[in-house]
Amino acid sequence: MTLKQPVSVLVVIHTPALEVLLLERATRPGFWQSITGSLDWPEEPLQAAARREVLEETGIDANPERLRRWPLAYTFEVYPEWRYRFVPGTVHNTEHVFSLEVPLPGPVTLAPGEHTAWTWLPWPEAAEKCFSWSNRDAIQMLAGAAPLARTA
Repeated sequence: MTLKQPVSVLVVIHTPALEVLLLERATRPGFWQSITGSLDWPEEPLQAAARREVLEETGIDANPERLRRWPLAYTFEVYPEWRYRFVPGTVHNTEHVFSLEVPLPGPVTLAPGEHTAWTWLPWPEAAEKCFSWSNRDAIQMLAGAAPLARTA
């Protein structure tokens, strides 16, 4: 097992009409989220990590012109039961937020073992369905329903 870096990306994939793609975690049925993932190595550029994670988790090739990095990052404590997956001594993770606009909702190719289902939902339903507060807040900010906050 490759240990994770304590820096990650969150990518909210959406249409112009603000339909949002959510994926259900394989290891936590009922836990829905946008695309997330850790950097593969400490110097991996954030945009490269975001593009890689989108491709790995959905099969979508993220057009660099449509992939937007937000001036927003969340730092949060890694749950103790998940710390073994990170480099030794990791207690906190910093998550950098991106969005990717696609023209229309479409089918995705899930990463085996990572996710079991996908759905496109209107942004209010997507925000409500997310188990992660940072994911929920990002979807609400995308829709203009919450101010851009917690900048890093």
